[in-house]
Amino acid sequence: MALTNTTFRPREGFIPNPKLHLHEQVHEVMRFKQFSMRTESAYWGWIKQFMVFHRATDGESRSSSLRGWRPPREMGKTEVEVFLSHLAQARKVAVSTQNQALNALVFLYREVLHQPFDQLERVERAHRLPRIPVVLSRAELTQLLAAMDGTFGLLARLLYGAGLRLMEGLRLRVHPVR
Repeated sequence: MALTNTTFRPREGFIPNPKLHLHEQVHEVMRFKQFSMRTESAYWGWIKQFMVFHRATDGESRSSSLRGWRPPREMGKTEVEVFLSHLAQARKVAVSTQNQALNALVFLYREVLHQPFDQLERVERAHRLPRIPVVLSRAELTQLLAAMDGTFGLLARLLYGAGLRLMEGLRLRVHPVR
């Protein structure tokens, strides 16, 4: 029996179950696209903050909102611009933080809700502060690694020697090291 293209759902056109709550829809799409659990957690955090930021006040009456919550389907480009500008102006977040929030909201609207919007024009961008990198000298590094022993010392040497990130080192098992 030959398999045809109609047997599989295309990766780009995945539609989450509309009967699920928004959080479950986001989870379903991210699992399908094989996002990491950390990315899923971070993106959901930004989506939640976006909804809390635009929560209806007690004086407003919204027929489709539940206890003042405005569903993201009722919001769009303007609300995203206001939220991202708020992050830069009031909360003074870093450029990378604002970009992560933007990516989470673009993912929500494009991949989960299938409501892409055009370019964002009226967004106040966060400013990158000049930063001088901190680098240990060879003597300082030797002294630091010598002061560490046991499991933490082994992990620190492995992270430094192999150029691993912390989570990569923590998830490492004996089998891949052989």
